[in-house]
Amino acid sequence: MNGPQDELRLPPSPDQAPAGRPRGASLAASPSRALVRIAAPELARRAQMEKTRGRLVIAAGGFAVLFGAVTLKLAFATLIDPLTPKPRAAVRMPTGESSSGRAAITDRNGEVLAVSLQVTELYANPQEINDPVEAAEKLLTVLPGLDRERLVARISPRMVPGTERPVEFAYIARNLPPRQQQAINDLGIAGFHFRPAERRFYPQGSAAAHVLGQVDVDGRGIAGVERSFDERLRTERGPLRLSVDVRVQVALREAVQKAISDYNGIGGAGVLMDVNTAEVLAMVSLPDYDASDPGGLQRRGQPGQATGQAAAQPMVRQAVARPPAPAVVSQDQDPHFNRATVGLYEPGSTFKLLTAAMALDLGTAQVWSSYDASRPIRYGRFTISDYKGKNRVLSLPEVMAYSSNLGAAHMAVAVGPARHREFMGRMGMLQRLGVELPEVARPLAPTANGWRDINTMTVAFGHGISVTPLHVVNSIAALANGGILRPPTLVAQAPDSQREGTRVISERTSETMRRLMRLVVTDGSGKGADVPGYFVGGKTGTAQKVGPRGGYIQDKRIAAFVGAFPLNAPRYAIYVMVDEPKPNAHSHGYATAGWVAAPAAGAVIRRVAPILGLVPETGERVPQIQQTLAIPMQPGRPPRATPPVAAAPAPRGTPAAAPPTAPTTGIAPAPSLVPPAPALRRTEAEPPSGLLRFALGPASPREAGLAPR
Repeated sequence: MNGPQDELRLPPSPDQAPAGRPRGASLAASPSRALVRIAAPELARRAQMEKTRGRLVIAAGGFAVLFGAVTLKLAFATLIDPLTPKPRAAVRMPTGESSSGRAAITDRNGEVLAVSLQVTELYANPQEINDPVEAAEKLLTVLPGLDRERLVARISPRMVPGTERPVEFAYIARNLPPRQQQAINDLGIAGFHFRPAERRFYPQGSAAAHVLGQVDVDGRGIAGVERSFDERLRTERGPLRLSVDVRVQVALREAVQKAISDYNGIGGAGVLMDVNTAEVLAMVSLPDYDASDPGGLQRRGQPGQATGQAAAQPMVRQAVARPPAPAVVSQDQDPHFNRATVGLYEPGSTFKLLTAAMALDLGTAQVWSSYDASRPIRYGRFTISDYKGKNRVLSLPEVMAYSSNLGAAHMAVAVGPARHREFMGRMGMLQRLGVELPEVARPLAPTANGWRDINTMTVAFGHGISVTPLHVVNSIAALANGGILRPPTLVAQAPDSQREGTRVISERTSETMRRLMRLVVTDGSGKGADVPGYFVGGKTGTAQKVGPRGGYIQDKRIAAFVGAFPLNAPRYAIYVMVDEPKPNAHSHGYATAGWVAAPAAGAVIRRVAPILGLVPETGERVPQIQQTLAIPMQPGRPPRATPPVAAAPAPRGTPAAAPPTAPTTGIAPAPSLVPPAPALRRTEAEPPSGLLRFALGPASPREAGLAPR
């Protein structure tokens, strides 16, 4: 057992030698212990770790150098010698401008009507083609529409005619789609090249085709607005904004097309115009064509359109210039013929509105004036009569409502030929209209020396003068808007803009004419044009067509309606015409304007008035508006009797107008005492025309092509 000394012994020092072995003794000197051996795999592993450690040191050094260089570069670029930042292109926002060379055309609301898109053209350098025949055979596998003989001739090496310079450029095809372009590339034919070009597209198809016109294969305007504004469209990038409203355009076209189909006509026309600015919101001519059809565009653009380079003619058969139309194809059947601005037609009874406005404005007639319509007017070998006339004295409103040729003739004779022609010139009926179209015809009218009494009498009811539909609707717009005649325009005007015009009649005369136009729709043959709430007014007109050698053609007529709405606050004028309508079962054998054109105009108004923001009048305002537009059939004289206006002496025994007769109905108040119509809320025709008969004998109503409303 150990003593207390053993319990107090301290533990051995860490540096003390193991028990039984002196300090500093070698392990090898101890024969009783074996040496520790390290295996070969461990040695290999340790060697590999040493090598890896060395590589990591090298990599770390490389990264240190790299980051050091970057740090130095950033410090140099930002602190020591900072660089000026390069300008950066701003993000391009859509502006509506065309990215091509020719500007786009839009309607008044921004709808695209015409736009140029990038396409590809194929051309050849004949000097680079070794075997033209083989190259042509290969190319025909991709473009089978090419003419082989012409293609070989165009790609064969040759000289420019009259020079010793070789031809190095020849058009082969235009408007290639990407698939054909890739197929031609795959042929690997030397000498064929591509270049970017433009093609004009018309997204609305046939809508407003005659207004827009066309461009030729080189992108130059050759018709319509494309030609009138060719310089502006090529030099300015902003879109050209027209006054046309494509919604109204489509509605007008469909209504005219339906009237043509229902009455088997050969064509028609329609115009809708703002009476305050003379902006044309819609212009239709039927038949028309699809303006977006490339073949149609190229065929139309080729005749007579010299490009200045004989080598620039396209090779595709569809693009080859078509020969002139054969003589058997009449102008009436040409879809490119614009009836609204080029077609010249006798306006018929629609001109009686101008006759009445002239007589009222010049003071030769009053609303209570009366005219003898009891017997025909004979002038030499001519006879003027009414079809199914009343055979009695008619007041001025009755002349309008019953569409009396006799009354209109007497009314014009009282004015006289000189003043009558002067008034027609003032209304723009003797010269071309200044609309922005190259296709505008000059009216056919007697010369100043040839305008005699018989001309005054016949022109009074729309015979013996030929004008375009645009002439008629523009003049009626002046009668409705207060008496200001403005040149029609196809360019959109700024909102609330005031276009300058010429005063042609007084405001009082314009007010009276609005009442007379309303009377024709409510009590005359224009009933088909009436639309409840829109107070439509106007005049129908049925006129026989004149043959190519003069003289009227039996059973061929023009049926038209012209008017304005709403007459309590005139805003729009409308014209609808059908060429050579035929009777049908619904019309009871008649094809006059009251059956054909007036209902078509009413359908247009009913459809487009809401589109244009016109709300129909309803409720307690309707009677008040009707009172302001009402006029009796036989107005009485004002309280102060005035001596009757002496009518001009009738030429060659022509019966003079009968003296005014006592009224048979109530007395109408003087125009100045009529209360004004209520303000417009932003929200809707006539006995047949008579016949100027020749000495061969009076024609029957059926032979004359005239029928009741």
